[in-house]
Amino acid sequence: MGPSVLQLQCSCNNYPWGLKNTKSLAAVLCSKTPNTNFKIEDKEYAEMWMGDYPVLPAKVLKTGEELHEAVDQDKENLLGKNCIEKYGGVVPFLPKILSIAKALPLQIHPDKDLSKRLHEENPEQFTDDNHKPEIAIALGPFEVFAGWKPQAEIQALFDALPTLQKFLPKMDAPFNNETLRITVKTILEASDETIKQTQQDLANIPGPKYGKQAYILDLLPRLQEQYSNQDPGNLVALITMNFLSLKAGDAIYVPANAPHAYLSGNIVECMARSNNVLNTGFCPRADRDNIELFSRALTFSPHNADEVLLASTASKRGKEGKTVEYAPPMSEFNMLKTVLGKGGKETHAKVDGPSVLFATEGEGKMVAAGEEFEIKEGYVFFVGQGVEVSFEAGRTLEVYRAYAEWEM
Repeated sequence: MGPSVLQLQCSCNNYPWGLKNTKSLAAVLCSKTPNTNFKIEDKEYAEMWMGDYPVLPAKVLKTGEELHEAVDQDKENLLGKNCIEKYGGVVPFLPKILSIAKALPLQIHPDKDLSKRLHEENPEQFTDDNHKPEIAIALGPFEVFAGWKPQAEIQALFDALPTLQKFLPKMDAPFNNETLRITVKTILEASDETIKQTQQDLANIPGPKYGKQAYILDLLPRLQEQYSNQDPGNLVALITMNFLSLKAGDAIYVPANAPHAYLSGNIVECMARSNNVLNTGFCPRADRDNIELFSRALTFSPHNADEVLLASTASKRGKEGKTVEYAPPMSEFNMLKTVLGKGGKETHAKVDGPSVLFATEGEGKMVAAGEEFEIKEGYVFFVGQGVEVSFEAGRTLEVYRAYAEWEM
């Protein structure tokens, strides 16, 4: 039986929507891990991954082995019997830091049934058979398109703005979710010229015509600058989806098959262990996935902005009362957040499953499994099941901890 606490070394990917150089919190945090060769260069850094998924796996800092290799050698000690029985010999969640300069692709993450089929048909693109519901927690100002506006708000735009009516199905029926599905599909399939002309028309319509949705006129040129005035994602997001502008500590939950596109900010993201995605906007045409498949898979919940939000609550895991918890309606993980002032202390009770914890601000010390560790912003640790963890802040300390636990 090996150690129960492993300090990790992580790395960043370089998607073009990421923030550049030291503006990227993902890169800054990644660079803080001691004794690594990670150097921030003048390029985009989008995501720091902190899990055992093989695409961009974390590594054990002391040995250099990939986390999934270390877990595989000591499954029962690190994961626990319940986790192994329910999810096999893997960490069932994947935490990340995202640093966003411009809109991510307009996307959905397929549910388990669709992921299984896509993985069987095209394992190179769809690298697993799992679903990928996820949460995003703002570390500062965070803008996002997520879920659908209420039907009445969507219909009001189509009623008030004649240029949109060509996308509606030719049927005499109330505006419902099936109407919305067909309309979104029609927008995504429209020609570049049709999309361009529609956006020009929208830009020329006076703000009062939009009612309380006049923010569309402010966002439209910004999206066009990022992805051109021929991208159908501009229309789908602005006309049909909720736009949220959040502050540090706010969070959202995105279920499988729900449309979303993060627009700007630094966030903590955590998801079920998967990398499957279908993109249809905010990306070059060559990078867009099958529109028919995307449209058919869409779910219509959440259907207003309030339903997208995920509130935090006081956590019974924090023995000193300085920990809150984000608990999405899924079984793979919850997320703890502990914030300590100078000299502050907190203890997390034992968890009957694996966890990954990381500091986003400050410094201090951590005691776990009878060992004391230095913890600073950017430090990442895997903690095996059944381990109590205590923190003491130096100046300040902010720690997030994704964990899995189930009653069998």
